[in-house]
Amino acid sequence: MLTLRPAVVAGMFYPEDPERLREEVDRLLDAVRVPLDEPTPKALIVPHAGYAYSGPVAASGYARLLREGPNLTRVVLLGPSHHAAFPGLALPEAEAFETPLGPQSIDAGATARIPWVRHSEAIHRPEHSLEVQVPFLQRVAPQAELVPLAVGQATPFQVAEVLEALWGGTETVIIVSSDLSHYLPYRLGRAVDEETSRMILRLDTTLDSERACGAAPVAGLLEVARRKQLHPALLDLRSSGDTAGGQEEVVGYGAFAFFETGAGHP
Repeated sequence: MLTLRPAVVAGMFYPEDPERLREEVDRLLDAVRVPLDEPTPKALIVPHAGYAYSGPVAASGYARLLREGPNLTRVVLLGPSHHAAFPGLALPEAEAFETPLGPQSIDAGATARIPWVRHSEAIHRPEHSLEVQVPFLQRVAPQAELVPLAVGQATPFQVAEVLEALWGGTETVIIVSSDLSHYLPYRLGRAVDEETSRMILRLDTTLDSERACGAAPVAGLLEVARRKQLHPALLDLRSSGDTAGGQEEVVGYGAFAFFETGAGHP
């Protein structure tokens, strides 16, 4: 029997019924049009709110993995810890991530010799930032093993060192889970998110948690993107005021792709 990290936000952030969840994810992916000559990105930044709010934005990233999906064998998944403060990064104490679509295997040994990474069930148990990504991955790369890392109080250098160690080749994709601004009026939120988008596109690692709740893993990805000369691209930028919410207080969502030099890029 596999040791599972159980789904905790099914029925809240996404459908609990397997068939409804499968249909919802496929509908979101089918709505995205990816240019035929666009290469598969090495890394993505995608949001992590309920699917009604951020699902269309997240899908604009995941749709880019559909062509290469059968060849992906490892997904390094990083997201912020919303419930626990701790130094470094943490893997769950489990062999698989469970969603209504079933389990997806975890590569628990991938970080065995990497500093700043611990194992903790308590950190992962309530955390949604990684869980909401897994149903998308189960539709685009169901055979891939996950390296799901909750990021606590970690510097861009520390996160970048972990990513460098797990970088791999075309079989590995990096996904960072982060929403953008929180609870600002619609127009102000849009302006803040547009500036944050410009920071991400110029690989500026100084963005903070006021701009993105996943600032630590985002900054780490931007640091390694500078080292490896990745080419960033904005895929989508919206807020809850554009999707399923009111405009008095909105949460911002962005999707970004990072392409390796020589792979061709938008």
